[in-house]
Amino acid sequence: MMKRLGKSMMFAMLTLAVLLGTGPAMAQGERMEAQPSGGAMIADAVIARPLLAAATVGGTAIFLVSLPFTALGGNVEGAAETLIKTPAEAAFRRCLGCTVSRRADEM
Repeated sequence: MMKRLGKSMMFAMLTLAVLLGTGPAMAQGERMEAQPSGGAMIADAVIARPLLAAATVGGTAIFLVSLPFTALGGNVEGAAETLIKTPAEAAFRRCLGCTVSRRADEM
């Protein structure tokens, strides 16, 4: 009986944690229209953009090295999307301080 009560309590706590964890994701849509703060813009310009540009260059190098194997596997588009397009869009297509690229907003 005690084991069963423990499992039920654990399930209830896990369910509650999952439900509470989805709250910020649902609220994200409401905050997307708000203007980013000055601190977010500065951090984005000084830290995030250079790192994302470096990730784009590094991803391009990894993509080129792995291209023969990727082509044999038939996953060139997926590899290009993951290694080059995603960091490039985050670095160059989104507004300063924003967390979502313009292309994602258009979809």
